Amino acid sequence: MKLLLVEDDEQISRYIENGLSSSGHVVDVLTDGRDALLVGLREPYDVAIVDRMLPGLDGLSLVRGLRGAGGKVPVIFLTAVGGVNDRVEGLEAGADDYLIKPFAFSELLARINALQRRPPITPEKAKLKVADLELDLFSRLATRGGTTIELLPREFALLELLMRNEGRILTKTMLLERIWNFNFDPQSTVVETHISRLRAKIDRPFDVPLLRNRRNTGYSIHGQR
Repeated sequence: MKLLLVEDDEQISRYIENGLSSSGHVVDVLTDGRDALLVGLREPYDVAIVDRMLPGLDGLSLVRGLRGAGGKVPVIFLTAVGGVNDRVEGLEAGADDYLIKPFAFSELLARINALQRRPPITPEKAKLKVADLELDLFSRLATRGGTTIELLPREFALLELLMRNEGRILTKTMLLERIWNFNFDPQSTVVETHISRLRAKIDRPFDVPLLRNRRNTGYSIHGQR
């Protein structure tokens, strides 16, 4: 794989670069977030490994910039900033995974490989549809009744999972594991918050609501009442 490593700690950077190179990968190393944004939009990387605390442009802004410009390279945050809210913030910015320092190189390599094992989207599965709500997986565009709906990356992923399981109730635990890739404190309201945001965007402006909440059970989306 061709990998982009954005890390300003020279010792950590060298350790990761040596390990990835020894595993057969090509690694480009940058220390400045602004430079990484320009290069990340220009070069076809398979995975980007990004620290959050960077000179020039911090990691969150870097990933938001990539996503805002249409960059689809999978991103792993590799950082010492590891609180629950920090992880949620990083994933909502558009990252695909989040690994906290100190870390085992074997785990980093496994996560990189896991991102690359994700099956490609085939043309016949490029669009999901529930009633008049459509999700284009290629353009990352949501529309309902012809109206474009702006979704944040994590909102898009949550809606995609619900639409792929139309009519099926998905529990909070299932959503946490599938969308955020790790277990949160049971008291976390991240799922409820995102469902509320989705409902405000895809249901509230329209006559027929699609999202359903079964109390103490989970969430689902339905095309018919």
